[in-house]
Amino acid sequence: MHKLNVLVAGSTGYIGIQLIKLLIKHKNVNIKYLCGNNSVGKKISFFEKSLISKRLSKIVKFKKSYLKNVDVIFTALPNGEAQNISKHLLKKNVLIDLAADFRLKSASNYFKYYHQKHKATVNIKKSIYALPEIVGNQIKKYNIIACPGCYPTSILLPLIPLFKKKLISFKNIIIDSKSGYSGAGRNIHKKYKNKNLNESISAYGVGFHRHNSEIEQELKKYTNNSFNFIFTPHLSPMFRGIMSTIYIDINKNENFISIQKELKNFYKNSKYIKLLKPNTFPSTNDVINTNRCHISICKSKYKNKMIIISVIDNLIKGGAGQAIQNMNLRFGFNKDEGLK
Repeated sequence: MHKLNVLVAGSTGYIGIQLIKLLIKHKNVNIKYLCGNNSVGKKISFFEKSLISKRLSKIVKFKKSYLKNVDVIFTALPNGEAQNISKHLLKKNVLIDLAADFRLKSASNYFKYYHQKHKATVNIKKSIYALPEIVGNQIKKYNIIACPGCYPTSILLPLIPLFKKKLISFKNIIIDSKSGYSGAGRNIHKKYKNKNLNESISAYGVGFHRHNSEIEQELKKYTNNSFNFIFTPHLSPMFRGIMSTIYIDINKNENFISIQKELKNFYKNSKYIKLLKPNTFPSTNDVINTNRCHISICKSKYKNKMIIISVIDNLIKGGAGQAIQNMNLRFGFNKDEGLK
């Protein structure tokens, strides 16, 4: 069977390393190039000791000439850099971006939230925002694939089915999310060099976090009604994992049972989404090192209010695993390949 030749740009970050660790297990993939900027000439095992026995090429600086030798380009780069690569794509290339370069369908929104001008606006319309359980086979029409952010993944998976069926109030949705510090990248250690990351929790981006734009954009697809939500992320004293706690009001004709039933039915064929028994309290430990999302619906002391708890591994389901899931969908591979 023909293997896809793959280039990983941004190979030494937490997401890049996780991506490589999954790709080397994928029977349909050959890792052709590992690219970086400040690590050229080094072996990837310098950054991840578990890869020392793997036959992988040394890290090189990206050149557009490499594109003729690869089928898939994974970009785990700072925002803005995948836009430059997208300008040079050949017809045979599929770009799977794990940053935010093609998540937002409005260049003005991108500028508003990311404070930089989009450099490949023509390619925005050629891209798809790909939450795999939602887009399904639509992804096969696109060669530029935007992987959702880690927070939005944990939030949209439980909310989209409820928005589609109009089971909940579109007002006063409160989202409280907590992430391991790996979500902030390797530079987090420089930013917090005088603080103990393992002994502190802190809110950030309060009220205006850039993922607000992504969540709003995707939920708007499922309602013509106005809606509002408040999203507050927190950096937590753990390396990996995300827990999102979502507070919602249910509509008058709905109840706890109908909400549970709809989510269970919506994801009945989705291997990586597990709806837990009602009033179960999930933990990030339940999903660490997996591509799974666990969702629990919990009652509150008010009949019209419910609490949804969603947990994922930010580096896998919120990052590298979801990217591979999208590749498998795009090329018609076994959906579990590289993710077992």
